[in-house]
This record gives sequence, C-alpha cells and structure tokens, in this order.
Amino acid sequence: MPKINGNEIKPGAVLEHDGGLWAAVKVNHVKPGKGGAFAQVELKNLRDGRKLNERFRSEDKVENVTLETKDQQFLYETDGKLVFMDNETFEQVELDSELLGDRRPFLQDGMTATVQYYGDEALMVRIPQKVICTIVETEPVLNGQTAAKSFKPAILDNGVRIMIPPFVGTDEKVVVNTELFEYSERA
Repeated sequence: MPKINGNEIKPGAVLEHDGGLWAAVKVNHVKPGKGGAFAQVELKNLRDGRKLNERFRSEDKVENVTLETKDQQFLYETDGKLVFMDNETFEQVELDSELLGDRRPFLQDGMTATVQYYGDEALMVRIPQKVICTIVETEPVLNGQTAAKSFKPAILDNGVRIMIPPFVGTDEKVVVNTELFEYSERA
C-alpha cells in the first residue's frame, strides 16, 4: 500500500492507522503562528464506527488504502442481512444492514448500490444520492402560508420524516436527498 504525507489527506480517503481502517471525514489544515503546519483530521473507523480526532504533520507518513468498488443490485432482506447481487458475476452476497446506517430506509428493491470491499470484507455501502419516495401523511395546505418560504412535516412511504414545501400533498411522489434527509423536488 502506498504511503502518503499527513498534509495530503483528503476527506473520503481511507487510511490504515492504529491497526484499523479509518475514513477521513473532515480535514482541516492549520498553520499556527508558532510551530509547524498540520492537518487536523476527523477519522471514522470503518469496522466499528468509532470516531477519532488526529493531528498529522507534513512529515508524518500514513498508509493510503485503496478499496475495491463494485456496483451491486439489492435483492431482498433476510434476518438483518441485505442480499445483493454482483452485476457482473451474478453472485449473491449477504451484507450486514448496519453498513447502511440511518440511510437503510431509502434502500429499495432492485436499487443499484456501490459496495466498497477491502479484500473480501465489505466496509461501506453507498446508495444513490437522490431517490423517489411517496408522501403518505402530511398537513393540508393553509391559505396565506406560501407568502414566506415555509415547510411542513411529512412522512414518507418508508417511514422517514422530512420537511416539505406547503404545496406538496399526500400521495405525491418527491425526490429526497438521502445524505441530507431533505426534500429536493417533485418527481
């Protein structure tokens, strides 16, 4: 695995550090008035979800890990395991539903997700940034409510609560941003 300098760490980079695999979540380059520059990096453990704040100086060397990325189609869920099919080999794999975290409700049957592997171990599952959902419950539109930019609560067909504009009603399809958990546009 190639080693990189501490000041070359970018958000999203996967590093081998302290005997584990860590993803750089936030990177802040600091140049104090006294002393050398360093990168303040917020790391997240890819295996157990722990977080760590670490300082890396430019002369520090860290192992940069390259993960293998595969597009796989979601088939179904059984006993807390998600079953995906490899689009090239048609091989089925069972992955832990914890890999998706709080974005799990947005995973839909037949959806293509990007799964990142370290050897044979699946570490991350990424679903599309925007998915189409149906509004199952929301408040009715009130006259005069559209003068200022306002939002009202709504419940989607997958049980997730989001805020939507007042002109969107029940049984309408909307595009939802899965990273920010917010309304994007009408579908």
